[in-house]
Amino acid sequence: MAKYRRILLKLSGEALAGGDGFGVDAVRTAELAGEIAEVAKAGVELGVVVGGGNFFRGVAQAAKQMDRVTADHMGMLATVINALALQDALERCQTPTRVMTAIQIHQVAEPYIRRRAIRHIEKGRVVIFAAGTSNPYFSTDTAAALRALEIHAGVLAKATKVDGVYDKDPMKHSGAVRFSEVSYRHVLANELGVIDASAIAMCRDNGLPVRVFNLNTRGNIMRMSMGETVGTLIHEKNSL
Repeated sequence: MAKYRRILLKLSGEALAGGDGFGVDAVRTAELAGEIAEVAKAGVELGVVVGGGNFFRGVAQAAKQMDRVTADHMGMLATVINALALQDALERCQTPTRVMTAIQIHQVAEPYIRRRAIRHIEKGRVVIFAAGTSNPYFSTDTAAALRALEIHAGVLAKATKVDGVYDKDPMKHSGAVRFSEVSYRHVLANELGVIDASAIAMCRDNGLPVRVFNLNTRGNIMRMSMGETVGTLIHEKNSL
């Protein structure tokens, strides 16, 4: 039986790119959609926020010369592309899906309206939230925390390429130690960086737990949804 009735799943844009690191890899996107579809069919209500790094980081060098607001709007549009790709893959798995965007693009997706989003989720549809918050200077991590709170999700599940939160970057330090659980305060005070500080502060202030886990291990989305101990749980833990 699922531990969480409703989950907000945060995916990076790179997750859709597979080994290429750029664009949308059809095979990898189909694999991810299959895992998400399995969770939805198990009765878990799902919202998804996907980043845009698989497109936008490809022009990141050029973006350094741009106005920050313009660059951020480009990044938001990249998330719309990814949301549409994921929607198509989910619907190929016979999973009803809606894309809702914070930037209005009526020809391709519904505008984000909180009550309508909740209604879609209650009807068993996977809702993919695109275009961040529509505001520059906010990351998709922060958008994910905001949407999780707005739809009353039981957890913000951040899928990454590492298997949790470490005391230092495990990609750079072989002796890095992984936490099974850690407090919001510890993550912020030590700038652990696995998730945007604004997002962690928002989750802390509203008591929303965050589960960070490795997306590249097949079945982890389902394991996390069923309450198995995968990755790291970030919550209010006074001892850390």
